[in-house]
Amino acid sequence: MKNYFFTSESVTEGHPDKLCDYISDNILDEYLKQDENSRVAVETFATGDLVVVAGQVTSDGNVNIEHIVRDVIKEIGFNNKDIDIDYRTCKIIVDITKQSPDIAMGVDIGGAGDQGIMFGYACDETENYMPLAIDLAHKLAKRLTFVRKNKVLNYLRPDGKTQVTIEYENDKPKRIENILISAQHEENIDIIQMKQDIKQNVIYPIIDTHLIDENTKIYINPTGKFVIGGPLGDTGLTGRKIIVDSYGGYSRHGGGAFSGKDATKVDRSASYMLRHIAKNIVANNLAKKCELQVSYAIGMEKPLSLYINTFGTANIPEEDIISIIQNNFDLTPNSIINYLNLKQPIYTKTTNYGHFGKDNLSYEKIIKLKI
Repeated sequence: MKNYFFTSESVTEGHPDKLCDYISDNILDEYLKQDENSRVAVETFATGDLVVVAGQVTSDGNVNIEHIVRDVIKEIGFNNKDIDIDYRTCKIIVDITKQSPDIAMGVDIGGAGDQGIMFGYACDETENYMPLAIDLAHKLAKRLTFVRKNKVLNYLRPDGKTQVTIEYENDKPKRIENILISAQHEENIDIIQMKQDIKQNVIYPIIDTHLIDENTKIYINPTGKFVIGGPLGDTGLTGRKIIVDSYGGYSRHGGGAFSGKDATKVDRSASYMLRHIAKNIVANNLAKKCELQVSYAIGMEKPLSLYINTFGTANIPEEDIISIIQNNFDLTPNSIINYLNLKQPIYTKTTNYGHFGKDNLSYEKIIKLKI
């Protein structure tokens, strides 16, 4: 048992990296709508008024990628080339090839689409079994987008970041030490008024008052100005927000990105499966915290290893939990895909505000484990 501070960050859908993630996942979903067996690995790069989409796709679908890119940029709210990007005038380059036959021959027989390690995590700190810091950071980022799109604060622009620091006492969340919000805004606004607006309309509706005390520090746009944003302010790239996407640094990460990849890529599907298993270990009262790791070899069905860490919170021996996992779940790629129904076009639902801790996703479902 120990005392410490822990910080996690999130970003809005207008952050340049998230713009790229969302474009990639929209392309993936459109291919899956037309052909559920599509093999997709698409990366997006955005800088200034240029968007580049490249990768490998093998599918019977016929997707107008440029049309998707412009629709996504418009949906997010980018329409000003002087301060971020304009969906109407930006340049788009597309370079898509087919999946390598060397990879395909392993995936075709049910093997993993790549080698690698994946992690899954859950804890009892929140109702959705996520660590508190990342859960609050996501909620603040989502709220920042809500007040912009619903014109509560109509001077906000799409780019933004949030950050929350939690003080832990005896390994349990006690209070919020600080909250940081950086929000893109239009030129010539009253910064002091904006800070008050964000406190009243973003922070206070989200954060429980018992977590804030007289020593909690709130920082809003600490540089004083955030006008240039999106790809004009910072280059964006698919897969560069993997810690935002997962557990905010509270759990380890295998290094593989999620967005733009179909479920034959175990970077995505196995990470989703391990989240499902870890969440159900905690929900079934086998432990208060659970981190799982699995490893795969390209083209091979069964994982090479399975590791568990319950951080001393397990109610039964960890070896017994491993046996429960093996008796309840099949971790071969095809079984994961079928069990979680991952051939469906669900992926744009996952892109923003974290892939985990959301309702209505198959891998977040709580089940009764056979003990």
